[in-house]
Amino acid sequence: MKLYIKYMVSLRCKILVKQELDKLSLKHAIVELGTVEILGKFSNEQRSLLRANLLKSGLELLDDKKSILVDRIKNVIIEMIHYSEEIPKVNYSDYISEKLDYDYTYLANTFSDVKGITIQQFIILNKIEKVKELILYDELSLSEISYKLHYSSAAHMSNQFKKITGLTPSFYKKLKEKRNSNLENL
Repeated sequence: MKLYIKYMVSLRCKILVKQELDKLSLKHAIVELGTVEILGKFSNEQRSLLRANLLKSGLELLDDKKSILVDRIKNVIIEMIHYSEEIPKVNYSDYISEKLDYDYTYLANTFSDVKGITIQQFIILNKIEKVKELILYDELSLSEISYKLHYSSAAHMSNQFKKITGLTPSFYKKLKEKRNSNLENL
């Protein structure tokens, strides 16, 4: 039986879910971002206990089909941007559609209905979060970051960054450096 879990977006979440499954003696085959494959019988009492235990940690067991699909879309995007070594070179719409085996128009309409933003807006927000992370690591130049995240140019990435955060990437980096040096002087 496949279960879908909302807000399960990191390795720490996967570990926590595995621990909760073990506490309830539930055998599992696969624990991925947002999904768990349960082996064997799964009673309503176990489902209720798992739901309650996950809620304590900020995770939510999903039952609604649209919510499950939206969570799957979000997990594909998060995995693609934050956990893949390289972002796919195909269109995001083709990639998401292929990964989930649904028509992209259906996915986009469902996502917008449930979340109130488009898939493209969600991708942009996640790419900007990744840009912030890469700026803080200070290992890549802005040009290298824009290339890594498949922006057409560093200028395009910078414009999108400023539109979302209100800051230029350079100013964001200076703010973080200044904050870190102030903390070191304490």
